[in-house]
Amino acid sequence: MASSGPEEGAAEIEPASGESSHSWPAGPSVSAGPSRRPLLSSQGEEEAEAEPLPAQYPSHLGAVPGRDKVALYCDRLLRGCKAEDANKAMSKYLLEKLKMKEKWLGVWKTNPELFFINSENVLIPFVGILVEVTCKPSQSTSSHLKASISVAEPFSSNIANIPRELVDNVLDELEHCVPLLEIYPVEGQDMVVFDIAQALDVVRFFYDFLWRDWDDDESCETYTALVEERIKLWCDIENGTIPAPIGQRFRKNLEKYKNMHLELIQYQNNIKEEPTAEEAVECWKKYYELVMLCGLLKIWEDLRLRAHGPLTPRILRRRRGHRDDGKAVTHIVAKTMTAEMVRKTSIMFYVKDFSVETLLQHDNLNMALDSCYSGDSVVIFPGEYKAVNLSMLTEDIIIQGAGKPEEIVIVSEPTHESFVVSKAQNVKLMHLTLVQQGTVDGIVVVESGHMTFVNCILKCEGTGVCVLTGASLTITNSEITGAQGAGVELHPGSTAILEGNKIHHCNNFKTSESSQGALGGINIKVVPVPKLKMKNNHIYSNNGYGVTILQPMDQLSTTGGILEFTASGDAEEDMLSKLMHELSLEMSSNTIDDIKGLSVVNS
Repeated sequence: MASSGPEEGAAEIEPASGESSHSWPAGPSVSAGPSRRPLLSSQGEEEAEAEPLPAQYPSHLGAVPGRDKVALYCDRLLRGCKAEDANKAMSKYLLEKLKMKEKWLGVWKTNPELFFINSENVLIPFVGILVEVTCKPSQSTSSHLKASISVAEPFSSNIANIPRELVDNVLDELEHCVPLLEIYPVEGQDMVVFDIAQALDVVRFFYDFLWRDWDDDESCETYTALVEERIKLWCDIENGTIPAPIGQRFRKNLEKYKNMHLELIQYQNNIKEEPTAEEAVECWKKYYELVMLCGLLKIWEDLRLRAHGPLTPRILRRRRGHRDDGKAVTHIVAKTMTAEMVRKTSIMFYVKDFSVETLLQHDNLNMALDSCYSGDSVVIFPGEYKAVNLSMLTEDIIIQGAGKPEEIVIVSEPTHESFVVSKAQNVKLMHLTLVQQGTVDGIVVVESGHMTFVNCILKCEGTGVCVLTGASLTITNSEITGAQGAGVELHPGSTAILEGNKIHHCNNFKTSESSQGALGGINIKVVPVPKLKMKNNHIYSNNGYGVTILQPMDQLSTTGGILEFTASGDAEEDMLSKLMHELSLEMSSNTIDDIKGLSVVNS
């Protein structure tokens, strides 16, 4: 959001210091030197310089916690709204505030292209003019509210030498009518104007960061859930959960999309008659470029898709394979090495004597993983560790805790996108606790090959365990909790065996009851069908549905809608059995709390 810093002073050419905003239309670099119109002043008289701009009410939303933003937009302003109703809801909210006062003072911040010739020498983010605003209650609830403005006295601007006559000419061309969101109320007025300033801030934030041009064209029954994910994305970028270079890349792509969308509209508007073949080709080219960029941004906005999108490379490390001499090494990770540790390790691996060549001690888990070849084992003694190399597992190794899972804790590195990512043919983690803090991806991503967890605790913060197409996963006697989505997510063509696990407090989205239950403890994406075998698992009721299967309408021979399977048996049980057979889904002796056991959702 735009915010005014300290009180602003006018300057020759340059904008006042501390002034920044991204709420007016973006444009190329411009110069405050030559104006784009000839000046009409006579007898060579010098015009008086503009006064400094008065301070505007500062933005308050930047300091508002994410949960409060969700409550404001999702639970209050957009409650029950579909995407096509969002503009009307925001306009209604703003008009309720505006009708309390007809005239007030504000700073109009607009694109410099209205005033100056393009130049690469001087960068001016906006032109600011002190104006008197007139708002009439009879305005319609359109998505782009307009305000009638006139230059206020004393004439004030962030550009000291801007001609007053030039400003008057521009306003005459605009018929003194400008977008309301380009106006920032100045401080020192009554509380009604303060409320108007805050309302403008709220609506401006919505259109700057939460609204997308494609929302009107999307069929989204849970629009507030989509807005919540965008708020979460904004917060992750602002607080550094998403690393700054990646956040900048997203913002750059979003700004690029907005500019390309405007270019397409302008190009179409400039075609006055039947388009030529060249114009038609150019138009389609711009359109498809826009569609591709739109798809990329949608990946960012879906937390589950963002973890596996084409935005950054995944594992690029080449697989080493086994050592040339065929020996396997056991790496002990501990601050200090003792004889008791060696004895305990030998018992764990049924080896009587370790040689110097087959036993290495490390005080750093990252170094141990970096030294591994296929066939090696890593034994971790109690303590808390971090290891970026867990996000690049390519060797067939065993990573095992020497103690209870609660005693061996591995915490993710918040500055990295990934926590545990594997493309090894067969990697096993045992007796460990994984704690996800700030990473973008799921707590575990199995890109390819097979990954096994035994007696582990997975404390998620983002998405849960994701098994990508063609990969396989086995989890036994483990616990998965805290995922923002399903605890286990199976992509098409994946395989999973889950036995003796507890999955609880997953799908931690705040808004929309329908979206809370839509993912459940385990989420299966169909076509080609994944294979899932479940035995003796406990999926708690706080996940929504226990198992969710997403199927295209034409793939499975079930009826539309949501099918709920209860422990007491339903009339739909035969159809459920058929569906489970078609999905290669085996379930036995599982405890799924609540009546919402299995959900089949047509997509």
